[in-house]
Parts: sequence; structure tokens; C-alpha cells
Amino acid sequence: MSQLPESARLEEASALATTHDYKRHGTTSLFAALDTKSGKIIGQTQQRHRSTEFRNFLDTIEKNVPTDLDVHLILDNYGTHKTQLIRNWLAKRPRFHLHFTPTSASWINLVERWFAALTEKQLRRGVHRSTKELEQAIRSFIQHHNRDPKPFVWHKTPDQILDSVARFCTQTLDSGH
Repeated sequence: MSQLPESARLEEASALATTHDYKRHGTTSLFAALDTKSGKIIGQTQQRHRSTEFRNFLDTIEKNVPTDLDVHLILDNYGTHKTQLIRNWLAKRPRFHLHFTPTSASWINLVERWFAALTEKQLRRGVHRSTKELEQAIRSFIQHHNRDPKPFVWHKTPDQILDSVARFCTQTLDSGH
């Protein structure tokens, strides 16, 4: 596995599904690891999003990744990923390597694309009458995805992406607003 978890807070309904009688039934935290070579997902829902739950997810990754492989974790800068509990866990596991995305740059983490697919194909406009139903929908999507996983592929070079960002910035700064 060359790229692993980015955690995400998922809510059970989008703005498209919200009506005057919409009732929120709760949220869940999804921890997900993406094997960039195969496209397979290791996912786990948790009631909360603390270092304890993240540590639990690291244990899940450790159990699912062959011991002869190094594990590279691509993470955002969320505080949960940097606590003493996590540092102690990682210190005992030298095959785990952490890489942090810059602030507001989680889009460069491919697992974010998978989160978007989950939202588009499974959660948006979904009706989940409980957190349990939401979590079951997420687990079902992961199982379905893993039956025939496909790796995500960047179709542009880094230079093409940076050129596009530069054009956007120029247009935005020169817009007169």
C-alpha cells in the first residue's frame, strides 16, 4: 500500500436531500485507507473521531497489510493524527511512514476522490433513518467497491495541474472583485 488513510466526517444527508421536515439522525466518522496500486479500500466507521478511534483504525490497517510491506500514510493535519498515543504506536512500528498534506490541500490525496465517489454513488439523496443505517450503507459500498477495485489514475502531469492552478489564480485575482 503506497497511500493510506485520510479521515472524513460524513453526514447522512446532503443539501439536495434536505426538506422542511428533514430530521438529522446523527453522524459517523469514516476512516479509510486506499491501496493506490489495486484501488482496494480498508474502511472503518467509528462513533467518534479521537486519537483512540484513529489508533483502532491503525490496528486494522496493520492486520490487513502484509508485514513485508511498508505502509505510507497520507494524512491531513488533524490533531488526532499527532497525539502522543499515535506517536507511541508509530514508534513501535517503523514500517509505518507518515506524510502530511498541506493545510487546505487534501484534494491531492487520492482517497478524497474515493470519498467523493462514496458520496455521489451511495450517500447523496440517501435516506438513512439512523446512524446504524448510514454505517451499513457505507460498509455495503466498501464491500461492493472491493469486489472489483480499480486504482485511481492521475490523467494530468504535475506541470499541467500547476499550470491550471496558476490560470485559476490569475483569473481570480484579475477579476476586479
